[in-house]
Amino acid sequence: MTDHFVSVPPAVTPLAQYTRADQDEILGSGADPFGVADTGLTWLPKEIHFGIRQQDGRLVAHTGLRRLPLTVGGLDAEVVGVGGVAVAPDLRGHGLARAVVGAALDHARTLGPRHALLFCRPPLVALYRRLGWRELDGEVAVEQPGGRVVVMPLRTMWTPLRDGADWPAGAVRLRSLPM
Repeated sequence: MTDHFVSVPPAVTPLAQYTRADQDEILGSGADPFGVADTGLTWLPKEIHFGIRQQDGRLVAHTGLRRLPLTVGGLDAEVVGVGGVAVAPDLRGHGLARAVVGAALDHARTLGPRHALLFCRPPLVALYRRLGWRELDGEVAVEQPGGRVVVMPLRTMWTPLRDGADWPAGAVRLRSLPM
């Protein structure tokens, strides 16, 4: 007789808040847990948070969302920015990123914009591709303090939040700090 185990997806729940202590609980207290400090960018905090807790209460995964204004090809629009994606190092490879990002995108579909956008380091592009994200061709301008506009040095990826929502053609400018 063979035992069959059914993999139960982890429970993703909305988080009322997400603090630096929560981030440290997931990733540890390193100075640069996301590996982006060398970009010199100032980032916006996320406004909506989703997480996964183990049975003992330990927070082991997070994804945050924030609606953002942008211009594509000269037309103003909004996107849902996805960021702060974090999975505890000892639990990577168990589908937690898929679960927490998926739940966040399910919520993002209720917010109105047609697309979600994220920025990531090149080694993470393959992970996001497996989750259905697509790389944006071309440069993306983002705002920084003091009215500066810089080219995003990280990879920009997008995913549709509506059926048939292809990414529009044209230059992309995020009219805010990145998320």
